[in-house]
Amino acid sequence: MSTLEAKSLGLSYGGAYIFEDLNLAVPEGKITVFIGSNGCGKSTLLRSMARLLKPQRGTVVLSGSDIAGMSTKEVARKLAILPQGPAAPEGLTVLQLVKQGRYPYQSWLKQWSREDEAAVFAALEATGMNELKERTVDSLSGGQRQRAWIAMTLAQETPVILLDEPTTYLDLTHQIEVLDLLYELNVREKRTIVMVLHDINLACRYADHIVAIRQGKIQAAGRPEEVVDSALMEAVFQLKCEIIPDPLYGTPLCIPHDKTRLRAAKAAQKPAGETRREPVSGEELVGVRRADNGGLVMA
Repeated sequence: MSTLEAKSLGLSYGGAYIFEDLNLAVPEGKITVFIGSNGCGKSTLLRSMARLLKPQRGTVVLSGSDIAGMSTKEVARKLAILPQGPAAPEGLTVLQLVKQGRYPYQSWLKQWSREDEAAVFAALEATGMNELKERTVDSLSGGQRQRAWIAMTLAQETPVILLDEPTTYLDLTHQIEVLDLLYELNVREKRTIVMVLHDINLACRYADHIVAIRQGKIQAAGRPEEVVDSALMEAVFQLKCEIIPDPLYGTPLCIPHDKTRLRAAKAAQKPAGETRREPVSGEELVGVRRADNGGLVMA
């Protein structure tokens, strides 16, 4: 079942199509991650599905309706999007930012309500930002700032949340912090989350559904364990690698080949006095072996 779908979507820049006749159904209540090389169209697709870009062909369907025919506030009550690198006005506090998430519910006749107050408080609590609500957004660390923006999207109380590279510019600790938060929201509230990520290993760890994009086309889509393999990585990223099970989670883990370091590692494994030996496989180097079924397991 899907709350958000792209049907025969076509989008062009300067007469050249980025997408043409693209079809995608986002699984409801799951975490979907778009992966692909730079410039392949991941962010363009995400923005098209949020109605930030108008397609030349096809439709985006949100909760059974063509998104093009919906009012801005109607869309904002069903779908929230956090773009890449959002910027807040100088001096804006976390509380003021999160309150912006209630805009879709405001009107001349309906001003701030108890429901709005409760939604803002719940969003601050869910993201661990309640104690920082009086801080200005520009005074926060990278991870705190991203959590503040996520709190704003949560305050919208939408069933669908789109995020364009939410871990960009964050160190590894803050990346995990943000992705853990999104994972917990998905598990606890069953919100449909769609995001663009560059880190393949984190994408596989957190996604229920992977969409691999290559040159404006969907190369593969499905559970990470079903679709992410060395052939896909070479097709999408032109990267030779080994795919092994993550030792903690069992999800696909990409170990890229590096020709220079690979040769050095092979040379280092030669016994003293031996000038030649059989080449070392990538599997040996990363400490895995082939199972009887052909898959890779930890040695």
